[in-house]
Amino acid sequence: MEALKNAVDFSDFPRSDLIIAILVGAALLIFPLFPHSAFAMATMIQFFIFSLYGMGWNTIGGYGGQVDLGKAQYVGIGAYTTAVMLIRWDIPFWFSMPIGVLLSVSWSFIIGYPLFRLKGHYFAIATIATSLVLKDLFEVWGFVGAARGLEISPIKYAPPDFLRLIFREDVYYYYVIFVFFLLGILYMNWFRKSRLGFQLRAIKDNENVAQSLGINVHWAKIKTYAIATAFVSVVGSFHACYIKNIEPEDTMSLNLSILIALMAMLGGAGSLWGPIIGAGVLIPLKSYLKEWLGASAGLVGIDLIIYAAIIMVISAAEPRGIWGLVEKIRRRRSR
Repeated sequence: MEALKNAVDFSDFPRSDLIIAILVGAALLIFPLFPHSAFAMATMIQFFIFSLYGMGWNTIGGYGGQVDLGKAQYVGIGAYTTAVMLIRWDIPFWFSMPIGVLLSVSWSFIIGYPLFRLKGHYFAIATIATSLVLKDLFEVWGFVGAARGLEISPIKYAPPDFLRLIFREDVYYYYVIFVFFLLGILYMNWFRKSRLGFQLRAIKDNENVAQSLGINVHWAKIKTYAIATAFVSVVGSFHACYIKNIEPEDTMSLNLSILIALMAMLGGAGSLWGPIIGAGVLIPLKSYLKEWLGASAGLVGIDLIIYAAIIMVISAAEPRGIWGLVEKIRRRRSR
């Protein structure tokens, strides 16, 4: 009961922030009711997906200060578990998704124990290495389709299938991931005020001081790593049902791991709204710049240059991201 109360308690935020959040939430809720293109719908679904990825990364990377660049491996485990179980044994999403989370978390404990003996850039490099090794294994593993991947055929699921999460219209996927998005916000609001959340802030500030206060630094990091893993694994399972065609390069690449980290870092790592702001900026920017400059204008690659330049400008102006800029402006006004 106390956990639920903390999850829905946003009283420490300014009223203006809550009003804006409610208005944005209402707009997202009714978005499918207004005229929109299939491209806009796909972009909005990608926004929810990467917001949740960013929330997961924010637990270990934002609050814990551990730069994890291997989160894509858990996206892949979740996606492949759901795809394999649905294709081979017709096991629905709501049963395969928890199994994918269990496998992902188990793998995170196996590699997390030795990884968190490392610090700084050594830890970041090690997470990249583990992710790339797992990707290489999946590319030669015939049971999961090797490099060709797997394809979920929606033909035999003509009516909306909420049990298997197979739909022909994207509006169903939109509302399913929207519910996950709201649950993710509530969980993160609870997490930042939990005992583990406060322990992570202490560890991020100074590990030695945190340890002297009786905090088990190593175990706190491993637990948080498992939480971050569960977040991305759940969304990875959704990704498999939504995309219906998964392969190692799509779900386990280094590019995806870096993009997940950028969501939180650009928006504001270590803050509740940071990953959402980061996804709200990067995903539409990435999608529409690629469409306008790459596909329409024929200027292939220019979109990536503009995309990277915007990221560098924001990062140079405020290392804490967009949310850091907002807080800096507020402090200047209050003075």
